[in-house]
Amino acid sequence: MRTTSSNELQKLIKVILKFRDERDWKQFHNPKDSAIALNLEAGEVLEHFQWKNEKEVKKHVKAKKTEIADELSDVLFWVLLMSHDLDIDLIAAFHEKMKQNAKKYPVEKVKGKSKKYTEY
Repeated sequence: MRTTSSNELQKLIKVILKFRDERDWKQFHNPKDSAIALNLEAGEVLEHFQWKNEKEVKKHVKAKKTEIADELSDVLFWVLLMSHDLDIDLIAAFHEKMKQNAKKYPVEKVKGKSKKYTEY
């Protein structure tokens, strides 16, 4: 399964690099500015949910699913581009982070709780 996932990520990264290189935008994609762009795009996802209660969120998601998908795709764009530019194996990093999370949040201590690991 990892091979398929890795291949798919690599295909997406190739699409991103082609898009960027055709526009000569690499010159603008230093780590700081890419991180800022990632944060801005994540903020655009957040805007879809700001000031809405649970009922309004459900209705909004139903009505604006395509727009939300577009914003999530923008976030993915920047995550993948940054992982490429910083030479980070995102799949390996993800699996390692999940191991760390499992240690920080053992099921027997946190199941059904929303507190941060430093608070239990």
